[in-house]
Amino acid sequence: MNRQVNAIAGRLSLRPPQRRSLEILDRITEIAALDKDADVIAALAAIRSEFPTVTDFEREFPSLCFALATGVGKTRLMGAFVAYLHLAHGLNNFFILAPNLTIYRKLIEDFRPNSPKYVFSGIAEFALDPPAIITGDNYEQGIGVRKDRLPGLDEGISVNIFNISKINSEVRGGKSPKIKRLSEYLGESYFEYLAGLPDLVLLMDESHRYRASAGVRAINELKPVLGLELTATPFVETAKGGVPFRNVIYDYPLGKAMADGFVKEPAVVTRRNFDPSGMTPDDIERIKLEDGIRLHESVKVELDTYHRETGAELVKPFVLVIARDTTHAARLLEQIESPFFFEGRYNGKAIQVDSSKTGVDEDVMVERLLAVESTTEATEIVIHVNMLKEGWDVTNLYTIIPLRAANARILIEQSIGRGLRLPYGKRTGVDSVDTLNIVAHDKFQEIVEEARRSDSPIRMKQIILDERPPEERPVLVPSTPNVESVLGLSVPVVTEGTQPTPKLESPVFVRPEEQRVAQLTYEVIRQFEAKPERFPNLASLDTPGKQAELVREVETRMRPEQLSMDALTPAPDVASVVARTVALVTERTIPIPRIIVLPLGDVRGKYQPFTLDLSAFRYPAPDNALWIQHLRTGKSMSIGLSGGGIEEERLEDYVVSGLVDFDDVAYDEHAELLYDLAEQTVEHFQAYLSDADIHKVLSLYQRNIVKSIHTQMREHYREEEVEYEVKISKGYTTLRPSAYSAYSTDQILNYKSSPQDKSNMAKYLFGGFARCLYPVQKFDSDSERRLAVILERDALKWFKPARGQFQLYYRSGADHHEYQPDFVAEASDGIYMIEPKASNQMTDKDVLAKRDVAVTWCRQASEYAKKHGGKGWTYVLIPHDAIADNKTLRGLADQFAER
Repeated sequence: MNRQVNAIAGRLSLRPPQRRSLEILDRITEIAALDKDADVIAALAAIRSEFPTVTDFEREFPSLCFALATGVGKTRLMGAFVAYLHLAHGLNNFFILAPNLTIYRKLIEDFRPNSPKYVFSGIAEFALDPPAIITGDNYEQGIGVRKDRLPGLDEGISVNIFNISKINSEVRGGKSPKIKRLSEYLGESYFEYLAGLPDLVLLMDESHRYRASAGVRAINELKPVLGLELTATPFVETAKGGVPFRNVIYDYPLGKAMADGFVKEPAVVTRRNFDPSGMTPDDIERIKLEDGIRLHESVKVELDTYHRETGAELVKPFVLVIARDTTHAARLLEQIESPFFFEGRYNGKAIQVDSSKTGVDEDVMVERLLAVESTTEATEIVIHVNMLKEGWDVTNLYTIIPLRAANARILIEQSIGRGLRLPYGKRTGVDSVDTLNIVAHDKFQEIVEEARRSDSPIRMKQIILDERPPEERPVLVPSTPNVESVLGLSVPVVTEGTQPTPKLESPVFVRPEEQRVAQLTYEVIRQFEAKPERFPNLASLDTPGKQAELVREVETRMRPEQLSMDALTPAPDVASVVARTVALVTERTIPIPRIIVLPLGDVRGKYQPFTLDLSAFRYPAPDNALWIQHLRTGKSMSIGLSGGGIEEERLEDYVVSGLVDFDDVAYDEHAELLYDLAEQTVEHFQAYLSDADIHKVLSLYQRNIVKSIHTQMREHYREEEVEYEVKISKGYTTLRPSAYSAYSTDQILNYKSSPQDKSNMAKYLFGGFARCLYPVQKFDSDSERRLAVILERDALKWFKPARGQFQLYYRSGADHHEYQPDFVAEASDGIYMIEPKASNQMTDKDVLAKRDVAVTWCRQASEYAKKHGGKGWTYVLIPHDAIADNKTLRGLADQFAER
């Protein structure tokens, strides 16, 4: 592998499909010459021998299509292509085609160094000498012409970005495009200048939009050394259907992108027991629109909840309504902004985006549309007919309401493309954050059946909405720790869609001056978290010396006027307020240290022996006509699906040589395992093929076979036992604020009573606690509620941790995920980290992985607490059917403690 591939992939943080595309380009440069005078037929034969999907370049020069699903990152890949061809092969001239004005402007912005999405960010060679950007608006100035550069200074590159739709308009009637007209500055046309360059590379963004246009035919005369096409839909639409491209060298479809977690999961939404028979089209439209807005309000609350729980940037979701025509769109806008639609909440929050807007109105529309991701921009509903296609890249589209008649396939293909991008760049594991909703009551079953087809690119989730009264709306309920309430600090901001937590505890400090001291004390206590060598735990704050230090720090932070109150406003007793605040924080908090585990020396991992699952390997023997025999050497070469490899002497070597190509498989360390896996594979094929046929199968399908084996290997990766250094970065951590979603009419239930409907426990809010450290909690099951009953009776204090409270991570396959324990409880004899689990999941590998990291954490926390006079920690993994009202916390801990 070319070292530049690894360097560029690392610097640009390429995703696996982007990296694979770059690897393919690297291989292409090895087997096909980048030369204007190269034999195109020979180049096609060479490429087809390894990439048989390329049956025709479809142009007079080598041109290859990379078909990557929407949301994977085609623009970043274009930047990687340019960087690689320049750094690895010295190519300096690139010509990028955009299909329309929107993408044209977007590309220009993304190729500028000051852009937040700069495609070359991290490429050091471009930091001091960035590529010159030549556009259809400035090329006549000659800024891209490098004829007069001095020797040794010709390394700089030029990136030309042109809008093909403008060129198409210029060539109507057989005229020449403006780029072909004589330039007095050059003495020739800019087109002739480009055509004369020996290293011009043509990149075509969203190439399916203009593949056969007159403008492209004119551009083809540039005769570049290489053409690179990027699209998510590698076919040309005709009256008879889609005609697939014949030069697709890499296909990464939408279904794969969804499976790999690079885009949102689409879900089709309907109402429970919805029956459209007897309804008028207007009735169906009204119900879909209203349910879509209700769903939007729910998503808005869930995203706010995620923001508050994790500290991640707040995402403002919006709704895309697809109208039939501009008249229909105008009527929808009037309806949505009326005072009768959701009590007028969306007046001024919707925009109509279509060709009916001109002049100033169009400028306002575009400005609002471009700012729709901003949390300070009011727009929450976008109504459009057909303007929003490729190039409009947003990450905060969460609800689509198609009101235009269309069949299921068109609804799937055209609707979801704009809403698949993830706001945080990757999935969070929270369904509401990772899901794109398509409200399609009348087409629900049709879409479900379409998604179930064997040739469907996706599998769609199904969401059934319960009908709710119009006055109900989703709301966010902040649940800040009780300690903040008693200190007078818990005054959550109540915004639209948010309601205050009910029954907050009354503040201990009533006077504003004392509340100010308590607030500053709490801030200092939180600051001292990060000084474990001086403040190892909360108890250390209660010593005279440490309290004196607290008092000095609080007095320093108070404004001078607060320390010199007049006689009418007596100054607060700072030392007394500090002492009472420390006592309250200690009383209302469970001391949780922040533990970081650092390996001593290098951490090495190794794949463990295992038995392969080869049941899916039933490849037939290929036809001998696919093989070429070399007369001189006697070696054979295959031409097939993924082949192109030289025949190995031993059957096992096909597998071994393929596996060692993976970056994480070292031959010296894994030779014994590799040959064991290879022998298993050969024995499997020997059950139904001759050795001669196995040679052909292993050579033809080597890449597919070793990829499957490598995937199974990753499930058996283990890190070697090494010594670890435990570093305590915080002696204690204050409790994180939490938040829950609910409906405005929902009641806070008493935790002692089980609700009638236990099938959907997560929708209920529970309160009435005496020993819980938060005012309200949610439970995922009735077993959790019963456990809360036990903790209220037996624990000194307890709570359900908010996301990020512990920052524990466990391995799941090759990935690491955050683990948040379900309960933490402090008793007189110790502190318990408790995880209730369904009894049939007790041996699940993820459950066991979470257990292992939690047990390790508790062991380290106990050792730390022992040094500083604190209580030990114990991890308790309880099957759900063992939780009953007659059980005690100590009894459950004795029975199910993990050590």
